[in-house]
Amino acid sequence: MSISVIVTGVAGRMGSTVARLVGEAEDLTLAAVTERPGVDVSRYGCLAGDSLEKLLPQCPQAVVVDFTSPEASLTTAAAAARHGNPVVIGTTGFSPGQREKLEEYARAAPLFWSPNMSVGINVLLKALPELVRLLGDAYDVDIVELHHNRKKDAPSGTALRLAECVAEAKGWVLAETGRYHREGITGERPQREIGVQTVRGGDIVGVHTVYFMGPGERIELTHQAHSRENFAQGALRAARWMAGAKPGKVYSMLDVL
Repeated sequence: MSISVIVTGVAGRMGSTVARLVGEAEDLTLAAVTERPGVDVSRYGCLAGDSLEKLLPQCPQAVVVDFTSPEASLTTAAAAARHGNPVVIGTTGFSPGQREKLEEYARAAPLFWSPNMSVGINVLLKALPELVRLLGDAYDVDIVELHHNRKKDAPSGTALRLAECVAEAKGWVLAETGRYHREGITGERPQREIGVQTVRGGDIVGVHTVYFMGPGERIELTHQAHSRENFAQGALRAARWMAGAKPGKVYSMLDVL
């Protein structure tokens, strides 16, 4: 049985990729798309409009896929919660308060959020706590992320999630130990610190490296995304899984895997 999918922001880089892959999948159907007024999306041959709220009653149980902006994604999540539609969100840059709103909406309808949909990144998130445990406090940890010059948020949501993962494994609070900028005479590195550094340029899809730097050696774990299709395919994998999910929590790619 085919799963109906609604793609928001279909004219965007990720939205258009997701819509194309839905059209190519045998087990998915593109039920509707949304985009801001004045943008022609007739080529998709499905329901279309600038208001998800108006489209949802015509697409009961369709899974909404959203890669837009924090504000727009919250509007999407609120509408999905009101109508009971599952929603898959890949947007980054949420504030702590906005993430609390996602938790609220997840109590009303199935909600999935991941700052990175790739399988590789989520396997890395699974492995990091074990590395932290085995290496101990003698190894400093820094994270460097590279993205294209049109990315709006910094550090990336993925880099922040990696840093959160390390902090949780160490029993630290990232808000207290994260260091996002170094300049001038900073003094010796504190023991309780996780550096997160940002590089922007060109058309880099996404590169994340976690450095474990200890006495006499260094471990580098790097994930490189080669195309946006990697993230889009992950979102559709999540959409398939979310079609049978129940409300109650914000699901992640680790739940899907």
